[in-house]
Amino acid sequence: MDLNFSPSINNNTIPVNGTIPVSSTFATATTPFENPLPSNGSGDRKHIALWPGMYHSPVTTALWEARTKTFERLLDPPRDAPPQSELVTRTPSQSRTSILYNFSSDFVLREQYRDPWNDVRIGKLLEDLDALAGTISVKHCSDEDSTTRPLILVTASVDKIVLKKPISVNIDLTIVGSVIWVGRSSIEIQLEVTQSKQVIDAEDGDSDSVVLTANFIFVARDSKTGKAAPVNRLSPETAREKLLFEQAEARNSLKKRKRGGEKKDLENGEEKKLKDLLAEGRIFCDMPALADRDSILLRDTSLENSLLCQPQQRNIHGRIFGGFLMNRAFELAFSTAYAFAGLVPYFLEVDHVDFLRPVDVGDFLRLKSCVLYTELHDPDQPLINVEVVAHVTRPELRSSEVSNTFHFSFTVRPEAKAMKSGFKLRNVVPATEEEARRILERIDADNLNEFFRT
Repeated sequence: MDLNFSPSINNNTIPVNGTIPVSSTFATATTPFENPLPSNGSGDRKHIALWPGMYHSPVTTALWEARTKTFERLLDPPRDAPPQSELVTRTPSQSRTSILYNFSSDFVLREQYRDPWNDVRIGKLLEDLDALAGTISVKHCSDEDSTTRPLILVTASVDKIVLKKPISVNIDLTIVGSVIWVGRSSIEIQLEVTQSKQVIDAEDGDSDSVVLTANFIFVARDSKTGKAAPVNRLSPETAREKLLFEQAEARNSLKKRKRGGEKKDLENGEEKKLKDLLAEGRIFCDMPALADRDSILLRDTSLENSLLCQPQQRNIHGRIFGGFLMNRAFELAFSTAYAFAGLVPYFLEVDHVDFLRPVDVGDFLRLKSCVLYTELHDPDQPLINVEVVAHVTRPELRSSEVSNTFHFSFTVRPEAKAMKSGFKLRNVVPATEEEARRILERIDADNLNEFFRT
């Protein structure tokens, strides 16, 4: 997909280095909104990598360094400043930003991103995609007026992330993105990851090949009131930009209809699917000795992970960095698919991610995963759909709230499958009506997403 970007001529390309500046002397500010001033009392700020309690990776450091003035303003908003008075109209090209990974020449960077199969670690890439999307949203919404208070921009959802080709860790990598659609207070950003065609043998005629695409939805909040805030308008210029805008508009309209209660009850055909799923599950529960050995109960595919959210994992707004949550969810989903298939899985897609409520420093987060369903009609690429649900748990209040839901699709690595003759994935069946409805709703959502992608 062409975003009208040429890395060789665009001055919005931000190089990523494998080293992160480290110092034994850190500022003692208690919140990320306080100014980390140096001990000599001068007005110069510390290096951005020394700002306390912020999540750091090679990409976030590079992005924050490149946007130092903007992010300093976010960390230290003017007191009692008025909101932006007039919205401006921007083009997608004005927010277009890219980051360059010099994997071929930067050994340290390469080792930070290498997975056991000499590919790029998908979990770390998800972090970087979220960080870049956040930078692009800030760039679009900034009014460049230091007298107004900035907006708080947070990840609302991830519409789709699709891996088109394996991503080698030995080849230079570029991520480029821009705003493709805006509503009143929401923004959709599309990102593309490209690698050199000479090595990965792409089919098209471009000098670079797209290996991954991603769509992020951000929402704007007033930094003082916390309420939804209007964002700058978008004026697509090229035919491609106009098409992307129309497609995003159609997706957004459908989501609004669903939220408005227009979602119909299960039709007769869907009701039959529900009963069929439950019938097989009841055999497992009531007559396990007679159950189909090629199937397994959904609850028997589950894994769980728990963690305490630390200050070092927060973003510039003091919340836990969304990319960090996506990374942890991916690692658990990968492990779930691995334990289920018995072979090393291969990532295909992030089907959907919802950020339902913010996660704060000190929150006790529980990640629960399961295999929702499998698709076995293509023996060369059987599909494993994994759901991960994040719960913010407060034991002292005896409360637990869902903060995020993640859906991932995997298959098995071809080289691993070739070494195991007679390999076959098991079918997943529900034991309860609630599980059956989750399965059918996810299948319907995936089919709908495919409709919009075609």
